[in-house]
Amino acid sequence: MGMSSGFYGPADENESIATIHAALDMGVNLLDTGDFYAMGHNEMLIGRALKDRRGKALLSVKFGMLRSPDGGWLMPDSRPAAVKNFLAYSLTRLGVDYVDIYRPARLDPAVPIEDTMGAIAGLVQAGYVRYAGLSEVGVDTVRRAHAVHPVADLQIEYSLISRGPEARIFPALAGLGIGVTAYGVLSRGLLSGSRPAGKGDFRSYLPRFTGENGEHNQKLVHALRELAADKHATASQLAIAWALAKNSMLVPLIGARTRKQLEESLGALDIRLSPGDIARIEEVIPPSAAAGTRYDEHQMKILDSER
Repeated sequence: MGMSSGFYGPADENESIATIHAALDMGVNLLDTGDFYAMGHNEMLIGRALKDRRGKALLSVKFGMLRSPDGGWLMPDSRPAAVKNFLAYSLTRLGVDYVDIYRPARLDPAVPIEDTMGAIAGLVQAGYVRYAGLSEVGVDTVRRAHAVHPVADLQIEYSLISRGPEARIFPALAGLGIGVTAYGVLSRGLLSGSRPAGKGDFRSYLPRFTGENGEHNQKLVHALRELAADKHATASQLAIAWALAKNSMLVPLIGARTRKQLEESLGALDIRLSPGDIARIEEVIPPSAAAGTRYDEHQMKILDSER
C-alpha cells in the first residue's frame, strides 16, 4: 500500500520495485495488495515488479472498496457480479492468469457474506483464484463464510497496541484451522517512531498520531526502544518478533517501502523471545497502553471485526 502515492506520501517507483525484488531474493513469498490502492496503481506496480518472477510469490488481493475520481472513499461493493468484474481488472493489471488469495477488503452490509463467498468459490472452481480469504470481519461472519467455502486466512490489524483479536477472533480461527495475515504490526509506523510526513500522509488523520494522543504514544515508543536494546534490536524488530512469537499461524505484513526498511524488518527473524520476554514486553506495554483508536470514530463503527 505504501508504495503507491496517497497513503504515506510520495513513493519512489524504482526503489519500490527494487525493494520487492530484494524481498523476493531474501525469501519473502507473499505480496499483499488491494485493487483500490491508488486506484489500481499498486497492482500495476506489482505487475511490473513480478515480470519474469511470477512463481516467486503468492499474491493476496483485496477488493470491493469503491473510489471516486477525487480519491475519496465510497461504500464497499461485494455483489457477485462485482466480484468477478474486480478480479478481471486485477488479473490484467497484475499480468497474471490467477491470484493466490482473494478477499473482500471490508464487509458489504448490503450483500450477504454467503453471496460474496459463493462468487469467490466459483472463481476458485474456474481456476482464477486459489484460496478465499476475508479481511476485518468478526467471528460470526467468518463462520458463515467458512460454511460456504473454506477460508484460508483472515487479514486483520494486530500489533502490540492493537490486540483486540486475541479475545474472540484468534481462538475461533484456531478452532477452524484458519490462518492470520496481520497488517499494522508496527501500528502504521507508530511503534518505529515514525510520524506523519504532512497532509499527504493519511496518518495525520488517525487518532493515535494526533494531538495529545500522539505525544502520549511516543512514550510507548521510547519504552519499546529500551526493551529492544536489551535484545540488540530496534523497536521495529522487537514489535515484529513479538507478533511472530504470539501466534504460530500468523504471517505479518511488513510495509517496508525501501530496501533499508526491508532489511531492518527482516532482522526480526533473528530474534527469539521466551515466554518471560513476552510477559515483560506486555507488562511494559499492556493492551490498553495506546491512546486513541486505530481508525477514526466512523471507521471503528462500521468495522465488522469490532462488533
